[in-house]
Amino acid sequence: PSISAACAFTSCTQIQSGPVAAIHSSTPLDAAERMPLRLRLVNLKREESMSINNAQQDQNNRLAQEFVQFAVDAGVLRFGEFKTKAGRMSPYFFNAGLFDDGAKMARLAEFYAKAIVASGMEFDMVFGPAYKGIPLAATVAVELARLGRNVPFAYNRKEAKDHGEGGTLVGAPIQGRVLIIDDVMSAGTAARESIALIKAAGATPHAVAIALDRQEKATENGKDVDHSAVQYVRNQLGLQVCNIANLADLLAYLGSRGGEGEMEQHHKSVLAYRQRYGVND
Repeated sequence: PSISAACAFTSCTQIQSGPVAAIHSSTPLDAAERMPLRLRLVNLKREESMSINNAQQDQNNRLAQEFVQFAVDAGVLRFGEFKTKAGRMSPYFFNAGLFDDGAKMARLAEFYAKAIVASGMEFDMVFGPAYKGIPLAATVAVELARLGRNVPFAYNRKEAKDHGEGGTLVGAPIQGRVLIIDDVMSAGTAARESIALIKAAGATPHAVAIALDRQEKATENGKDVDHSAVQYVRNQLGLQVCNIANLADLLAYLGSRGGEGEMEQHHKSVLAYRQRYGVND
């Protein structure tokens, strides 16, 4: 039978049973002609696909580590003791509001755009929920256009306007598959509000892109639950979610600097926090 060009032989061995082995010892050439062969084939397309996936994962890991370093350098990612919205004492704090100048915003948008493109998610426009999502959606749309993917963007106001164009939505008409851009997702409240606005406009809330996935348990009625806000949005609301980095990436960053005094202590604190409040992906 013919062998597809997508496959290749990697080994060929003779199979010897007891009787064949006995014959082989006396008449080796005759026995070899009758001896069955075991052939090993490799699916080259599968091997190529695995190689591409591994290369993409390595690229994503590098992007995540570069982003964590950028956030630390910018003072956006800090370590110490911080009270979260859920009332927990967290050993780290991520405040995207401190990406507060043009250069930082441009670099942040570059990270978002690269993560979005690498995720392979499809979308027709981007949406920024008020307030932090507004500059994020605008700058990410600019960076996507620079990379050759020009899409419309829109955002909402917290308060409806009763003059001019009126309403709560600003920018391009909301239509098609919408990608929501936000900084983090703590309880998923902003995502749910955005989903409601997008559906009311007759469009499809399709995906969410965030900077940092904290990978920790959400709370409902003041109690911890077994899923994170990201998992809830992905599994219960049916939206794709991509992030630039997550808590595992933060731990990897701190672990790679384990001999640097304070960083070693921060690693221990963040690891303890994850062991207590973390979720399994």
